[in-house]
Amino acid sequence: MTDLKQMGERAVAAKYVLGALSTDKKNRALLTAADALKMRSREILAANEKDLEEGRAAGMHPGLLDRLALDEGRIKAMVEGLRQIAALPDPVGEVLETFTRPNGLVISKRRVPMGVIGIIYESRPNVTADAFGLCFKTGNAVILKGGRDALSSNAAIEAVLRDALEDCGITPDAIQLIKDTDRAVTTAFMRLNGYVDVLIPRGGAGLIRAVVENSTVPVIETGTGNCHIFVDEDADLTMAVNVIMNAKTQRIGVCNACESLVIHDKVREKLLPMLAAALREKNVEIRADERVREVIDGCVPATTKDYGTEYLDYILSVKTVDSVDEAIAHINRYNTGHSDAIITNSAEHAEQFLNGVDAACVYVNASTRFTDGFEFGFGAEIGISTQKLHARGPMGLKELTTYKYTVCGTGQVRS
Repeated sequence: MTDLKQMGERAVAAKYVLGALSTDKKNRALLTAADALKMRSREILAANEKDLEEGRAAGMHPGLLDRLALDEGRIKAMVEGLRQIAALPDPVGEVLETFTRPNGLVISKRRVPMGVIGIIYESRPNVTADAFGLCFKTGNAVILKGGRDALSSNAAIEAVLRDALEDCGITPDAIQLIKDTDRAVTTAFMRLNGYVDVLIPRGGAGLIRAVVENSTVPVIETGTGNCHIFVDEDADLTMAVNVIMNAKTQRIGVCNACESLVIHDKVREKLLPMLAAALREKNVEIRADERVREVIDGCVPATTKDYGTEYLDYILSVKTVDSVDEAIAHINRYNTGHSDAIITNSAEHAEQFLNGVDAACVYVNASTRFTDGFEFGFGAEIGISTQKLHARGPMGLKELTTYKYTVCGTGQVRS
């Protein structure tokens, strides 16, 4: 069994080294790592193909295979992510506020690294590079625990990154990957208090629930994505179809894909035939209420379970409503606090939706697929937080820091 305490000790030693690195040295290392990923892409793709072959043989769901798969384009995105992180301002050391007390003490609040960040994730090997880049730029050491299905891919990426760090004269223990697939090791990792400062799960509902329920290390909860699009009575219907198709079918296996559609009854008869034709081209199954089934043949009757399900599949639930208020109430009941959108030409309805929907990201006339650190200009993301304490939405560099107070005096003592 993996000696987690030994890994933790190495990570703790690394965090003090990383916290003292200059921004310039961190940026040079990130660019070196990006170049290494590009140069060794064939090695990474060969490892990924091994994982894919095992996944296909095991009957892995197409949506999960999509999450697992790497190609030249996705490696290019990983490379670009590291380069963007290098180009972003370094938040470490940023002074958030300074004030002077009546006794002359000068108190400053400044950003500092969290320390050692643990990440447990499923399927997506690009997380290995993204997590490294964000944690490294913010002076944090990271211990990663990927899924069994992506073990070869993750190990190949970790090897490239560790080699790049060594080439730069920096401890490779800035990144460590747990390669033991025993579930007991994962549980022990969740309880590595004294070594891991914060734990971040990335994956499906089962993984996130297991981490939240079993971890004794503080957790930043990243949520599943039952994302909604509401088509208002004042919507541009051509725009609505385009946005829905992008949000639903551009990539089905991601947390920001649209899973649930809510439509105003006044656009039902015009919108649904157009939308149904487009969805059939992509073989999307529609699970709908009675009013939708009156317009579209072949729909599966929707249940309340359908309205609350993150499918990660070519399935879409559809609900009809009679007002913006009803749409907001339905979405707030069934969403996961991730991303929801309204398609409308009414500024009043747009503002009502923006204010009323309880989610990390709320959109007007745009696809939910933009909920992504790369698209938000963060270079990459550590995950999408659906909780409300510490961080919410795509978590970039600033969300991987905490703060401390520095207090400077001239000999003051407390009476």
